[in-house]
Amino acid sequence: MTEQHVEHPLAAAVKPLLAAVGATPVPLDEAKAEDVVLEWEGTPALAVRLPHLSSALDRLLAEMTRQFDGRPLAELDRWEKQRVVALLEERGAFTVRHGVETVASALGVSRFTVYNYLNRQDGSKPS
Repeated sequence: MTEQHVEHPLAAAVKPLLAAVGATPVPLDEAKAEDVVLEWEGTPALAVRLPHLSSALDRLLAEMTRQFDGRPLAELDRWEKQRVVALLEERGAFTVRHGVETVASALGVSRFTVYNYLNRQDGSKPS
């Protein structure tokens, strides 16, 4: 008879969070120094390997696609594209190198249009 693997309650609880940020659960005995070890009641329970920054923008764009009913971002109307740009700015997408170019390509617009959307937001914020 084989021993059945039972998932630790902490691993089950953080699974959606790890998926959302692109992190990977790692068995404790395979954890590296840069991994984050989570404890449960004072005992190490799970190691988490954080994603590389280079994949962050891809994950953010995939999340935007999910938020807009799975439709390709380039097929959204102008208001929806403006909303995507606002959400991406809130999440820091434009701090990533080539962020504007990558977002413009995903939205099917020019870099100039993305900058216009960003400037429109800045003009609507209270001083």
